[in-house]
Amino acid sequence: MKTVQISLNSIDKVKSFVNDITKFDYDFDLISGRYVIDAKSIMGIFSLDLSKPIDLNIHADAGLNEILEILKPYIISK
Repeated sequence: MKTVQISLNSIDKVKSFVNDITKFDYDFDLISGRYVIDAKSIMGIFSLDLSKPIDLNIHADAGLNEILEILKPYIISK
């Protein structure tokens, strides 16, 4: 499992993010405070405070580099 911080601060960004990760058969969780939601759930994402960075847990071992490459536009560099 890998955790990265992402930003989904616009409706278009949320839509494209969900489109991008639904291409993968792995599980993705978004964590904001005490809430954990399925990152493939667009309704779940809109229930979070999108003005702050969100932690994304990627439950994948194989193909992690490909996933990170596709998620680059959303990842907040530390």
